[in-house]
Amino acid sequence: MASMSIRGLQDQVLAQLKTQAEQEGSSLNSLVLRLLQGTATSASLKGMKTFDDLDALAGTWDAAEATQFARNTAAFSEVDAALWS
Repeated sequence: MASMSIRGLQDQVLAQLKTQAEQEGSSLNSLVLRLLQGTATSASLKGMKTFDDLDALAGTWDAAEATQFARNTAAFSEVDAALWS
């Protein structure tokens, strides 16, 4: 498990964190962990972009097209032993 130091924290902010932890009946460390993890989670979710530009292609092949594709690309899975000697 990782540890970290926070530099440049204003005394007033530290006092507010200690007060909040005391009011919640938790340690300062667990309060800061909850705040950081909550912030990281919400920031990650907000920053995620959803792409749908290929949705029209997904699942549009029928069985005949899939078979034709497999037949047309079968040569790509063959290994030419002469090339590796």
